[in-house]
Amino acid sequence: MAYEMEEIQQSQEIFYLLLKEHEIKEENEKELFRVYTQNNHVMNLVKSQATAAESQVERYGDVIYLIPKEENEYLGFTKQELKAQLCRSNATDKDYYLSQFVILVLLTEFYDGQGSSSKSREYMKVGELLNLVSDYLVEAGENMEPEEEEKTGLAFINMLEAYSALRSDEHGSKARTTKEGFVYHVLQFLQKQGLIHYVERDEMIMTTKKLDRFMDWNLLNQNHYDRVQKVLAVWKEDDNE
Repeated sequence: MAYEMEEIQQSQEIFYLLLKEHEIKEENEKELFRVYTQNNHVMNLVKSQATAAESQVERYGDVIYLIPKEENEYLGFTKQELKAQLCRSNATDKDYYLSQFVILVLLTEFYDGQGSSSKSREYMKVGELLNLVSDYLVEAGENMEPEEEEKTGLAFINMLEAYSALRSDEHGSKARTTKEGFVYHVLQFLQKQGLIHYVERDEMIMTTKKLDRFMDWNLLNQNHYDRVQKVLAVWKEDDNE
């Protein structure tokens, strides 16, 4: 397929902006947004550049996003980079997986994968998130056998050990050695990525439109939602029989 030079230049401009900002909003870049959405040649060129950069470009509503693939350590985060931002300086893999589990619990509480929108609630209190994480881990750690952990792919016992090693602080400590501080830094990270609004004064968590769009369009389709629910509920199966 032959492309005009103007189309190539436009695609390069769009992709460069995506590399810089990771998104293009229609309200801020009307012309580039119009060209991308109305010219299939330009769209294909942009997507081709994204594929070469181990990422993908998706339009959700009035925003175009650049989404790094899981293994992309240049546009995304490496495990070590995430561990450094989310956990204390001497953190182990147990701490890292615990931070990912906190995020998983938050997402499944906000999004249920049902109806025209996957979002099921508008806000959550930090205390509720802490209680949910604790309840899930305690139940799973006490009742799950090693073969069940292997089946789910989540090391609940190891994460429970990491969570139990954190002390509690009723005054809302921000120290990473406390349960409250550990969750605080996870929330701060998600806020920096533009995924949540964290109102520290009210201990309130709300999701952003960016996260809502991503969950609606790409992540929590029914199959993904069912898989997550199965993981979180696996230790309850014996109790219900």
